[in-house]
Amino acid sequence: MTSHHMEFEEPTRRSFLFVTTGAVAAVDVPFAAWPFIDQMSPDAVAVHKAGLHVDISKLQSGKSIFVRFNSGLIVIRHRTQKEIDSARSVRLDELKDQSSRNLAKPRLDASDVNRTVYRDGKILVMIPFCTRLGCVVISPAGNYDGWACPCCGSQYDTSGRVRYGPAPENLSIPRYRFWDQDRIQIDRTI
Repeated sequence: MTSHHMEFEEPTRRSFLFVTTGAVAAVDVPFAAWPFIDQMSPDAVAVHKAGLHVDISKLQSGKSIFVRFNSGLIVIRHRTQKEIDSARSVRLDELKDQSSRNLAKPRLDASDVNRTVYRDGKILVMIPFCTRLGCVVISPAGNYDGWACPCCGSQYDTSGRVRYGPAPENLSIPRYRFWDQDRIQIDRTI
């Protein structure tokens, strides 16, 4: 049998310096480059102004989702046809507040069509805080099968319009738009 004997050379100072320099560069270069990379990211103000994108593709008819936005809350409801028909059958003179309270349509009346983006009215986006004391409203609740404030007893219909109780105004509608059939963008409003 033949035995192979390998001889290793002692590391030289030059080899040590190459390995050490490579290790320091591998660790320090990302840290040194981070300020340049980070400055290309949008700042908090730009993100705040850009709004919030929400995927509504899995939101089923008759269901709602709540999303946090700008230290507030937004509710997105996929209304049933019965809820839409109920809201659209209400005469304006029956309403306590005649304003749409829609930030995208501020000067229009409170008809259901003026409280949604699309005429079909399936998706309703609202700021779900009672307009009396700011409590979060619950749904489905109240005599109008819409929303109700558990604190003051105010009731809102399926369009978020105040119908009963001490609340003075309809629930607010933020500015929002559809990016496509599955996503909406809520603009900075609250």
